[in-house]
Amino acid sequence: MASQAEHVAMRRAVELSARALDTTPPNPDVGCVILGPDGTVAGEGWHERPGGPHAEVVALRAAGSRARGGTALVTLEPCSHAGRTGPCTSALADAGIARVVYAVADPNPVAAGGAGVLRAHGVDVEAGLLADDAAAVNARWLTPFRTGRPFVTWKYAATLDGRSAARDGSSRWITGPESRAEVHRLRAAVDTVVVGAGTVVADDPHLAARSDGETLPYQTQPLRVVVDSTERTPAGARVRDASAPTWIATADEVGADPDGKVDLAKLLTALYEQGRRYVLLEGGPVLAGAFWQAGLVDRVVGYVAPALLGAGPHALGEAGVGAIAAAIRLDVTDVATVGDDIRITAVPRKKV
Repeated sequence: MASQAEHVAMRRAVELSARALDTTPPNPDVGCVILGPDGTVAGEGWHERPGGPHAEVVALRAAGSRARGGTALVTLEPCSHAGRTGPCTSALADAGIARVVYAVADPNPVAAGGAGVLRAHGVDVEAGLLADDAAAVNARWLTPFRTGRPFVTWKYAATLDGRSAARDGSSRWITGPESRAEVHRLRAAVDTVVVGAGTVVADDPHLAARSDGETLPYQTQPLRVVVDSTERTPAGARVRDASAPTWIATADEVGADPDGKVDLAKLLTALYEQGRRYVLLEGGPVLAGAFWQAGLVDRVVGYVAPALLGAGPHALGEAGVGAIAAAIRLDVTDVATVGDDIRITAVPRKKV
């Protein structure tokens, strides 16, 4: 059974795992704390970027010789395979770690089995400490393995009174340049951006990720997906240019729901089968409402501008909520000031 010191260390590891959110895809967010044989912290670390050292390796380097005979607290089961970096199980065993406590079992069949490898090296292993907390931080990576569909983040921009555009339909620019630059970084951190045909017809968005928010493209671009049930995406729409890949997803190709529209669950399954794991939903209120009604949103990132319009479309359309008792409740995970705007990050509250 985990000791009090191990509980404290795992709590710290969970905190560390959250430091690199939106910079690690397609890798998981992992934190690690090394306790020396005396139970005091010898080293800590987190995984910062794909191709970089894993959290265990960073923590072991910080701990040095103090790791021998100590305990590693890791938010995800240490990997047992060699990818761009070596297996963490070997690094831990070679450093003389005597005990490993991890929070969440690795669901990736390529990397799973680390616990068994460590035990074969004579390392004492315990699983499940603060598993829910660690899984919440790493939900973006875990969700595709657990659901067979990509993790979906709904991003929206709105005024303080919840309007996504003015009465005349104009929406550029509700938020400031700092928020718009952040959105480009969000796009660069996912492999898929989804909008509806209505947004393409009304606003003609480009949807590529640009490093200066205007012209300079990121080296890797997400797939641009237009949900187009009635095949009305204009031939000259900017999303059809060659700066990023594009898929005009029609009901005939994806499959239709009972209303004849693109079946969103089938769309996400198709994206998963294409190897897509992270979706940024940037569609208008109708598409956003449909995703919520289908229960397909995993995270919200809202940019709220200190402005009032009093009329115009709301950020969220019909979402299947008919009464206060049926409201979609969220847990706020972060609130920050971005220029003149407020960024609110939240996740759907688990039903009990």
